[in-house]
Amino acid sequence: MDEKRCILIGVPVQDGTRRLGCDMGPSAYRAAGFSETLVSLGLIVEDRGNIAPPRGAAVDHPNPNLTKLSEFALWTEALSEAAYRAASEGMPIFLGGDHSLSAGSVSGMSRRAAEEGRELHVLWLDAHPDLHTLETTTSGNLHGVPMAYALGLPGFDPYLPPPVAPVKPENVCMIGLRSVDPAERRTIREAGITVHDMRAIDEFGIGVLLKAFLERVAAAGGWLHVSLDVDFLEPAIAPGVGTTVPGGATFREAHLAMEMLHDSGLVRSLDLVELNPFLDERGRTAILMTDLAASLMGRSVLDRPTRSF
Repeated sequence: MDEKRCILIGVPVQDGTRRLGCDMGPSAYRAAGFSETLVSLGLIVEDRGNIAPPRGAAVDHPNPNLTKLSEFALWTEALSEAAYRAASEGMPIFLGGDHSLSAGSVSGMSRRAAEEGRELHVLWLDAHPDLHTLETTTSGNLHGVPMAYALGLPGFDPYLPPPVAPVKPENVCMIGLRSVDPAERRTIREAGITVHDMRAIDEFGIGVLLKAFLERVAAAGGWLHVSLDVDFLEPAIAPGVGTTVPGGATFREAHLAMEMLHDSGLVRSLDLVELNPFLDERGRTAILMTDLAASLMGRSVLDRPTRSF
C-alpha cells in the first residue's frame, strides 16, 4: 500500500435519506478543490470518479417504514468491493453522499484488514450512532443503519449479504453523539461500544478522549477507518447538512481531532458524508470539510490559508 496515494471515490448516494441533495456532494468536494488541496501537501491523488451501481427491483420488508432497501443493498455491495480493492493500493477517501455509504466502506475495509491479519477500528464522528437495524428503524431512512450492518448485527439477512469480517464493537469509538434513539441506546450498552457524547467533550476535551482511543488502536496494531459526518460539527459553521443538531464540535475541536489523527499515523481510510450542497452557503461546508481532510492528511495550523466569504 502506497501511504502517499489517496484514492478518491465519489459516492453520489441519497437513497439513505428522504431529503434530496446529497447526490451532489462529490461534485461539491471537487469544486472546493479537494484533489488540488491534497496534491499541495505532496500526496499522490487518484480520482476514480463516481460509483454507479445498477438499479434493482423493489424489495418488500415487514417494516413498512423502509424505503430504497434494494438500492441500499446494491450500493453496499459495490462500495464494499471498491473499498476492499482500493485499500491494497492506497488510502481510500469516500466523498459522499449520505451516511448509508459507510455500510459498504467499513465492511470492505474490515475485510481487507482481516486478510492482512489486522482488525479494523472505526472512529465515528457523528451526532448520531446509526445503529438501527432494518427492524428497529422508525424513520425508515437507511442512513441510520450502516454501523449496525458493519458490526454484523442481526436483522439484515437475507436482504444484504453479511459482512465478511464484522467489526468488533470494542473496536468502535463514537465521538460527538447528541441524538440517540432508545433502540440505539440499548445496542450501545449491550455491545460495549465506546461512546463520548458532547458532554464528555465539554468535560474532558476532545483531545483527551481521542488520545485514549488512538492508544488502544496502536497497541492492537489495528487499522483505523474514520467516518466524518457533517453533523458532527456545529451547524453554525457547517450548515450544508440535512440533519442539523445544535451543539456540535467547534472549528478548533474538529481540526484538533484531524491533526491528532494525522500524528497517529493510523488512518487507513476516510468517509466524508452527509454534505448537502443544496443546503450550503456558497460552498462553505464543502470547503470546511476539505480543510478538515487536509488537516488529517498533514496540513499544519501554520499552513492554513485565509478565506473570505
